[in-house]
Amino acid sequence: MEPALPLPLASCHRVHPLPPAIAFPSPPPRRRRPYPRPPTSQGALAGDHPAAGGLWSFCCKQTWKIVASDLHCILRSSHMEAVKEVDEYKFADETTSDIRVCFKRIGEQPEWFPCHSSVLSMGSNYFADLLGRSDIHSNKCVEVECPRVEYDHYVKVLKLMYLRWESIVESFDSVKSALGVLRASTSLKCELIIGSCVAYLESASWDEKEEEEILQLAQNLGSEAAPLLVRLQAPSESAVKNVFISAIRFATSMESSFAPFFDDLKTSAQEQIDFMLHEGDDPAMVMMDEGIRSVLREGLTKLLSTFITGVDLLASEFDQSPEQAEKRILRSLVDIDWITNVLTRIEMMTEFISGWLETSDHVISVVQDKKYSSGLWAVKVKLIEVTGKALDAVGYGSVILPSTSRARLLKAWLPYIRMTKRWLDGKTKDEAFPQMDADLCQNIESAMVSMILALPSGDQSDILSEWMLKADQFRYPDLTEAFEMWCYRSKTAVRRLKARTDNGGNCISFYRQAI
Repeated sequence: MEPALPLPLASCHRVHPLPPAIAFPSPPPRRRRPYPRPPTSQGALAGDHPAAGGLWSFCCKQTWKIVASDLHCILRSSHMEAVKEVDEYKFADETTSDIRVCFKRIGEQPEWFPCHSSVLSMGSNYFADLLGRSDIHSNKCVEVECPRVEYDHYVKVLKLMYLRWESIVESFDSVKSALGVLRASTSLKCELIIGSCVAYLESASWDEKEEEEILQLAQNLGSEAAPLLVRLQAPSESAVKNVFISAIRFATSMESSFAPFFDDLKTSAQEQIDFMLHEGDDPAMVMMDEGIRSVLREGLTKLLSTFITGVDLLASEFDQSPEQAEKRILRSLVDIDWITNVLTRIEMMTEFISGWLETSDHVISVVQDKKYSSGLWAVKVKLIEVTGKALDAVGYGSVILPSTSRARLLKAWLPYIRMTKRWLDGKTKDEAFPQMDADLCQNIESAMVSMILALPSGDQSDILSEWMLKADQFRYPDLTEAFEMWCYRSKTAVRRLKARTDNGGNCISFYRQAI
């Protein structure tokens, strides 16, 4: 026998429109709240409530608090009466239910949930429309089509209709559960629950997969999804620029810090700068302008200055703690190596090579001191790696330097590189010694050949002469290609010169002709 109906089914026609969601934690505003909350006393006096219309103009300043308190009590009483209608019912309470709901699943045994038509009508526009039909009135049963994978979420939505807004938000324990409820509540047109889901999701953290699903759902929610879309929208160019500049200052140690986790944060900043500049399938985030270039120049200057300071203090620090001294220099070189990658992408390597060239002689003289003949191997190899970036940029034309600067760069680093490579090759069996990567060696060798062939013939002769004098001791770098090309060009130049003579049989140089 069906239980007695405490409420007539006609009550389901009292449909209360539900509000769009607003940002957590404030509950969404309503035009007609099923669970009204009294406005503030100041709002009531300003005309937010009809009972307060014009009241402010008739109340003197000394008595407005008393009047406001009276109105607050009246509204609170009205609020309690409206909430009582829902609070007195419990989900699946057969003794007071007047309707049963079943979410149909193909191939599954139907499960009926005793519910209350007044609660369903207030909580769901879908149920409000459905309960107004005559066949529902006679059967006292409602069947709703439900995807099998969403069944638990539909049942949860049914239970949430019996909770207040604050309790709904607190019921979510994960983004996944909130997304499931959001899908179900959207199908059932439960605006209050939709608003609660949006409020929870807006304040929660998402992973990449969840974010894609949230974006898909938000596009179908309209204005209710505004808090979610604010998080998903792309930042402005100015915002990206500000973050990028801050990251540069942090990554180049312009903002001094002695925090124990500073190195980890600096490394993270460097990685994210690389990511923002990456031009793969996605476009680069940052548009270069003079402001960003200026900050990068400042950061480069800071890194080079820190490195030179470490080199100058190396002698005293090495006596106290060789390991710590080497670690400090190596950390500076790692930062410089990183910024060369950034400068290469934005075509600012000229700035680095100019600064590196000025410090080369001093750095080489310190590192090659007899005091460090059996140590600083990690530093020595890292110096070659950083120098290799400079040689590569100059050798292949990415950076244009005067011939005097190119010759100076080669003459400074060629002896150092060949000597260090020889020592490292003699320690190949010792795993404690770092080794030069094969690709690095090949790149440096090719860059040197290109640079030599682009120098004036006199500089070419000087470099190749010195190389051949010690070729029996050093196998690296192999400049045979440059030597062969120099011989061919020299012979061609002599032949060309002899072919041009004046009437008296004297050779006319190209220089004299140009004059």
